[in-house]
Amino acid sequence: MAFKTLDDLTDIAGKRVLVRVDLNVPMDGGNVSDATRIERVLPTIRELFDKKAKVILLAHFGRPKGERVPEMSLAPVAPAVSSLLGRPVAFAGDCIGQAASGAVAAMAEGDVLLLENTRYHKGEEKNDPDFARALAENGDIYVNDAFSAAHRAHGSTEGIARLLPAYAGRTMQAELEALVSALGQPVRPVLAVVGGAKVSSKIDLLENLVSRVDMLVIGGGMANTFLAAKGIDVGKSLCEHDLADTVNKIMAAAEKSGCEIVLPEDAVVAREFKAGAANETVALDAIPADAMILDVGAASIEAVKARIDTARTLVWNGPLGAFEIEPFDRATVAAAKHAAENTRAGKLNSVAGGGDTVAALNHAGAADDFSYVSTAGGAFLEWLEGKDLPGVTALGA
Repeated sequence: MAFKTLDDLTDIAGKRVLVRVDLNVPMDGGNVSDATRIERVLPTIRELFDKKAKVILLAHFGRPKGERVPEMSLAPVAPAVSSLLGRPVAFAGDCIGQAASGAVAAMAEGDVLLLENTRYHKGEEKNDPDFARALAENGDIYVNDAFSAAHRAHGSTEGIARLLPAYAGRTMQAELEALVSALGQPVRPVLAVVGGAKVSSKIDLLENLVSRVDMLVIGGGMANTFLAAKGIDVGKSLCEHDLADTVNKIMAAAEKSGCEIVLPEDAVVAREFKAGAANETVALDAIPADAMILDVGAASIEAVKARIDTARTLVWNGPLGAFEIEPFDRATVAAAKHAAENTRAGKLNSVAGGGDTVAALNHAGAADDFSYVSTAGGAFLEWLEGKDLPGVTALGA
């Protein structure tokens, strides 16, 4: 899709730029415990204040459901943003009304102001036109740099974008360009790695991917459901036996579209789900009735590596096994490192994101070498499912 970026913004000195960012960061004792999301939006903020714009940040925090919940105030986040930016960040006690307009009126060129939680108002999640207009009154230009909130048609993500000249920030731009390169206009062959616990949470994703990728590796608990649908006894493994018909339809659709579904060739099983539990690698027809599959074995790992070697584009969502607990992280780590090596060598465009994916790639020490790792959960997943994202669509309006 066509959308304007900061490259299209010129002569903005003194202009009020409302920037939607994602500052929904984890807190510990009143302090930000993980600043990743703040760090992602710093380039956009810096570029705007370098151009002497008045930078006004819009963000949500938690789920206050339209009420002023003190624990969900953005006030403690402002000092963290200030520290990382290396310059003062003012804070206003509301995102609309006199508190907001007064703080905006007091701004000088190059100043940065954070407004209070947009979800303190019911109009935010309802995408109420009056609320969107109240937000827009404090800006001349709108920039959306919160891809992770773009799947929500809210006042600060969709409504306001139709009231002011709208642009994509640098993080939003990078996300969209990465996703287009992965599924929109990819270099083929395209490989998707999809893992996680349940098929039921990723039916739409799988149905979309089998028509768009050349190879699809199924891992994690999801793979058990696929194996069971093929008649394999998976013992006490996590498995959605009632989804056999759904799995068979997905496999039939894959065959029709020429997508190879890659399932495990062996399994690492254990009787206990704990670190260092006694385990063994067995053939698929030898899974003990009292054991559960917690990872895949060497043969499966080599099969995944072989597909990575033939691919030019990789889309990754979800781990291959119970990566949080050693030694059941081996397959995820091995595959992630192999993808990272091929990316470093210029052989692969690798795009990953959603849920446990970022944690899994960080655990493997591979995240920094992927072409792009999205910190967006639901928005990344909905894009992979082929759904329109309201906050993105509005930028093309």
